[in-house]
Amino acid sequence: MGLDLSLTSTGVSIGGLTTSIKSKNKGSERLLEIRNEIIKLAQEAEVKIVAIEGYSYASRHSQAHSIGELGGVIRVALRELGIPIVVIPPTCRAKFATGKGNSGKSEVMSAISAKTGIIWSGGDGNDRCDAWILEQMTLTYLGLSQYEWNEDQFLALKKCDFTAITGEQNV
Repeated sequence: MGLDLSLTSTGVSIGGLTTSIKSKNKGSERLLEIRNEIIKLAQEAEVKIVAIEGYSYASRHSQAHSIGELGGVIRVALRELGIPIVVIPPTCRAKFATGKGNSGKSEVMSAISAKTGIIWSGGDGNDRCDAWILEQMTLTYLGLSQYEWNEDQFLALKKCDFTAITGEQNV
């Protein structure tokens, strides 16, 4: 499972199929709603590993505290389910998609669409695309992706910490 956590549109990818979780609630009610939906999806699909995008510390107009709360709630819930979590830095996700770690959302979506033929549409397209990339990065690291990735993509994986699933970093 790949998760691009967001308070307004959390991107989810399971087995390459994507969706988003949108909540109109505020505060702890929103956190509970997103957590419960992720738990439900993970249990229904019998998810074995979750890849989550790490925090973007340099983002402008950041809601760092609120995103941190959501990230903590989701990490605890997945831990309680016994599901290992791989945290992938945003720059690694961008580098995997485009070859450049500072690529913007539209560049990332365009690169993945060109590579796979998948069209990411709608207001939640970039959230679903990011979740899909996170899932693909983990599958690629494990040698399970159905796609052929190039050397730049494999280099992006070397910057990620997969110890949650391997016990050793960058095996």
